[in-house]
Amino acid sequence: QVQLVESGGGVAQLGGSLKLSCTGSGFVSNDKAMGWYRQAPGKQRELLGLRTPGGTTTIPSASVRGRFTLSRDSATKTLYLHMTDLKPEETTVYFCNKAAMPFNSWGQGTQVTVSS
Repeated sequence: QVQLVESGGGVAQLGGSLKLSCTGSGFVSNDKAMGWYRQAPGKQRELLGLRTPGGTTTIPSASVRGRFTLSRDSATKTLYLHMTDLKPEETTVYFCNKAAMPFNSWGQGTQVTVSS
């Protein structure tokens, strides 16, 4: 069973940047597309972006396209989310997981707070 651990969250200023990291015990080998998600209170979890094993990054979320991107370190099996130009409304918990079902168990996520 893969256990995912997200880190790197914190407080950023309006327009600031943060880099989130995703690792896991028994982390999936580099043969699955992985994604970053966020879930605001009372809303559905939103897929922000995904990275394929071949290294292609896709940002399905129009709200973050052009500001967020993903990278992956195959050696350490770490997935990153690079966030720039952050907005207060993006304050919430961010998660990583496979980009498609069946998902691994969800981790605790990492809290991102953007202050104005």
